[in-house]
Amino acid sequence: MSLIRLFPYPPYDFALSAWIFSRGDPSIRIYQDGVFRQALETSRGPCLVEVHSIGTLYSPAVEITSTPGTGEEGDGEVVRLVESMFNIYDDLVPFYRAVQHDPVVASLTRHFYGLKSPTTPTVFEALVDSIVEQQISLKVAKVLQARLIKRTGATMDLGTSTYYCYPSPHALAVVPDGVFRECGMTTRKGEYIRDLSASVASGDLDTEAFRAYEDTRDIIGEMMKIRGIGRWTAELAVIRGIHRLDAFPADDVGLQRILSRFYREGKPVSAGEARRIADSWGPWKGLAAFYFDMAEFTGLTPKKEKTR
Repeated sequence: MSLIRLFPYPPYDFALSAWIFSRGDPSIRIYQDGVFRQALETSRGPCLVEVHSIGTLYSPAVEITSTPGTGEEGDGEVVRLVESMFNIYDDLVPFYRAVQHDPVVASLTRHFYGLKSPTTPTVFEALVDSIVEQQISLKVAKVLQARLIKRTGATMDLGTSTYYCYPSPHALAVVPDGVFRECGMTTRKGEYIRDLSASVASGDLDTEAFRAYEDTRDIIGEMMKIRGIGRWTAELAVIRGIHRLDAFPADDVGLQRILSRFYREGKPVSAGEARRIADSWGPWKGLAAFYFDMAEFTGLTPKKEKTR
């Protein structure tokens, strides 16, 4: 692949945006020494994509390479994946303006200025990840997801390193119960993932078609018809997989806990109250929720946030 340059919409903090979702197993995805690396399954087979910044916060630019080379058509596919995964053309300014009335979120936007939320390469991946995360902490879920990827995903060897792509629907459709259990998941979760994967692999379900829906609520409603997908799972999937930032996972216990610390001094926050708090953020509920998740992820506390 020839070196390709893209010019994200400012402000954009590539280092923060890449690091924030790339911690974990370096054989799957990593941001290290200024370079983001991830093995991706393309129509031409697995490839290792590398992205690094050559710009600034207010004049951003990134360079992309992939190994092995993919040809002109493959280059275009890789570029589209990177553009989508990093959402480099998002304009954060309207979001920042829309939440200025809320001193808590406004403070988070200053702390994470230029942070853009990531999107999974496919809607299928977002659905599977959300199923894995049901009723467990995000930290534990990331461990289980990495195990599943390394047990079932396509591999590519480069020198002394092996990289793993996210497993395809065809691969996950035939994973036995024992493998899911070895990865730390319940048999029931394995069934949900296998059934979903089989539907996609057979062509009975086109998860990418959800992108064409105009109303996010319709997507959530259709996703909830899939076995194992409830409202919370669907809301996470539309945010992470389709980048519908008007969705808000109010039933997320972890998010409720974070909001209780930032708004209620630790007093419990119900799903209904979480929705009322989020209503003031307008169509940016999902992005604001992501910023709160990142506050939790980086150890940012309300006290620290107030003193920034």
